[in-house]
Amino acid sequence: MFNVGDLVTRNSYNNDIVFKIIDIKGDIYYLKGVSVRLSADSPKEDLVLCSEDKEEDSFRPSIEEYRELDRNEYFYLPGRILHIDGDKDYLDKCMNFYKKNKIRAYGLYLKENEMPLQVENLLKKYTPDILVLTGHDSFSRNKREQYKNTSNFVEAVNQARKVEKSQEKLFVIAGACQSNYEDLIKAGANFASSPKRINIHALDPAIVAACLSFSNKNENIDIIKILDKTKYGPSGMGGIITKGSMYIGYPR
Repeated sequence: MFNVGDLVTRNSYNNDIVFKIIDIKGDIYYLKGVSVRLSADSPKEDLVLCSEDKEEDSFRPSIEEYRELDRNEYFYLPGRILHIDGDKDYLDKCMNFYKKNKIRAYGLYLKENEMPLQVENLLKKYTPDILVLTGHDSFSRNKREQYKNTSNFVEAVNQARKVEKSQEKLFVIAGACQSNYEDLIKAGANFASSPKRINIHALDPAIVAACLSFSNKNENIDIIKILDKTKYGPSGMGGIITKGSMYIGYPR
């Protein structure tokens, strides 16, 4: 017997992803990835109880090399982040990641279809250097609307670019699992998911944002180095080469 809140995996997918049961309706169990930004449903017979979150243990992102700064002579002003997430649990994970790395970040939980309506006012209120727009998405070749939330992310990026057109004054990271990468980049995102239409880790957008926060404003970012910090690399996230967002001052 399974209950809401239990951790499970699916036999039909080789038990590759750990899910939390978030709802039960009849014989259908509704699931949310613990670490992967994925929603799914499953019959009871396909589920196996999981006592340990194996995915969380296997991926421990680190941006320590970005934080190894010469603090004897210089001072640093990393880019500020506004992270808007369509999932409260994933938002909390990302905010803990920013806190651990001592990055100034504001986090807001907002459903994907509300993001285009509110992003302009939120940008004016928080004036961030880096904007993250993420949550849930999915891709299906068999449906008329192939993407669940890409259109919401695209419109939110469009609205953000009305506030700041320059991709070196406002860095935008947009998308979630299986999002339409090309459309998001065309709309004006600096980084987006998902080039190979795969699932991404809950922390992947935050990892990219953190790396941008600690990247020198006078130098081009190392895009390959940044993407290699994410769980699935350039298959899950991609972007354009720009300068960073961190100011460096002297003397300390």
